[in-house]
Amino acid sequence: MTQLLAGTGAPTTNAGVTVQFDSVVKEYSGQRALTGVSFTAQPGEFIALLGPSGCGKTTALRCLAGLEEIDDGRILLDGDDVSTVPANKRDMGMVFQSYSLFPHLTTGQNVEFGLRMRKVAADDRRRRAREALEMVGLGHLEGRYAHQLSGGQQQRVALARALVTEPRVLLLDEPLSALDAKVRVQLRDEIRRIQSDLGITTLFVTHDQEEALAVADRVAVMKAGNIEQIGTPEELYVQPRSAFVAEFIGLSNRVDGIVSGGAVEVLGQRLPLVDPTTADGAVRVFLRPENIEFAADGLEATVVTTSFLGSLRRTTVRVGDGLLLSVQHSVSDQPAPGAVVRLALRPVPVPVE
Repeated sequence: MTQLLAGTGAPTTNAGVTVQFDSVVKEYSGQRALTGVSFTAQPGEFIALLGPSGCGKTTALRCLAGLEEIDDGRILLDGDDVSTVPANKRDMGMVFQSYSLFPHLTTGQNVEFGLRMRKVAADDRRRRAREALEMVGLGHLEGRYAHQLSGGQQQRVALARALVTEPRVLLLDEPLSALDAKVRVQLRDEIRRIQSDLGITTLFVTHDQEEALAVADRVAVMKAGNIEQIGTPEELYVQPRSAFVAEFIGLSNRVDGIVSGGAVEVLGQRLPLVDPTTADGAVRVFLRPENIEFAADGLEATVVTTSFLGSLRRTTVRVGDGLLLSVQHSVSDQPAPGAVVRLALRPVPVPVE
């Protein structure tokens, strides 16, 4: 079990537990919210459950926490079936979108609360609460109340409260969505650092693909109560197995193409396929904006708009038949609206539907 080093706030790192969903089904009034979800989180792994509203990601988290009973399948921790174990016996730490701090308690007392419920001695729980607050960078605010803290600080307190009980698994249910953009980025990086230091198995629910790709070891993309694809951020981005994943992860241009002989003809070029076994015929091809380049020769297009995005520029062009394409490129290239340009496609494997 993860422990905090006395007097330092520094964590020791022990292996987390294995979390396994085995064909988990959850129904509400006859409608399936989970339709047979199966995946395994390895000890110490950080997995993001990503998908649109209503896809079942929060339901999966609540089933793991024991806040919802499953209708079929099993949930296992280190091989032990906990499907019927009450929530208060599963030893999970959970952080919600809402901070849910007690307004009449100080920051330190809020963090101590779970330890008090476990009847931990007063001196020990105060020490552990201080160490947990130090870990999230709030040791100096132990005596403040919730209304005296910013949103980001309150969420850090909620994280410390979840970790102070030394849970077997950390569950994060869209914990950053109520924060402004800059604080959200800072706190997501902090969560990832703490999780890595502690080595605690973590499941993180979000609808924000950037968050998921930035922090997770693997991402499970969910659709209609099941996992469409699970893999590393790089795998999902470069080799999406379905049109849904290709469109949900990153930006894509959808273009008509023709598959023949294990490759696809699109915009006058022949490209390899993510799935070379795709049957011959007409398809829709997903082209990432960064895989379309300005070139000396190639497909002629007219610049429609261009946007400066800091480290890159994104330009919309129109090809002869009226098709609009998004091109992502260096800020040093500054094509003016109305300018005629030439396009080439990078020869990277593309997904199709």
